[in-house]
Amino acid sequence: MGSDAFREEWAGILSSTPSTPAMQSRVAKLFEEARDDVYRYLMTLGLHPPQAQEVTQEVFLRLYTTLRKGEEIRNDRAWIFRVAHNLGLRVRSRENARAVYDPDLGVNLVDTALNPERSVIEREQMSRVHEALKGLSEQQKRCLHLRMEGLRYPEIGAILGISPSTVSEFLRRAIARLKKVRHE
Repeated sequence: MGSDAFREEWAGILSSTPSTPAMQSRVAKLFEEARDDVYRYLMTLGLHPPQAQEVTQEVFLRLYTTLRKGEEIRNDRAWIFRVAHNLGLRVRSRENARAVYDPDLGVNLVDTALNPERSVIEREQMSRVHEALKGLSEQQKRCLHLRMEGLRYPEIGAILGISPSTVSEFLRRAIARLKKVRHE
C-alpha cells in the first residue's frame, strides 16, 4: 500500500488544519507504524485493495478528528483497529463483495525450487489449511487475524465487543482446528 501519493495526501491533511505539533506528530507516527497492519486487516475482512486503502485513510482521519476534539484515547492501536473493524464491516456489507479463495491461486505461489512431489504435497497442505480457515466462524477468523497483528486479548475483545475470555476461547478452538488439519 505504501504509495507516495497516499503519504503526500495525508501530510497535506495534517498541515492544512490547525492543531498542536505534538498531536500532529502522534498521528503521523501512528500512521507510519500501523497503516500497513490496518490495511492488511481490512483485506482479511474481504475488502478489495482500493476499498481497504480508502478505509485505512478514513481511520486515521477519524483518529485525527477525535484527538482534535480533545477526546482521550487510552490505547491508540486498539482504538485504530476498532474503528477499522467497524468501518470495514460497514463497507463490506454495503458493497456485498467478498472474495472467495481460489485453490488454483496457490499454484502460482509455490516455490519452483521444490521438486514436483514436494510441490504437490505443499499445495495439498495449503488447500487443507484454507479449507479449515473457511470452516472457522467469522468471530474465530477475526480473533485470529487481530492476534496475528499483535493485539492482546483485551484489545481484541474491545475491538470486537466481546470479553477477553471469549477471545481466548475463539482462538483456542481456531488453533485446535488448524493444528488438527496440519497433522492429517
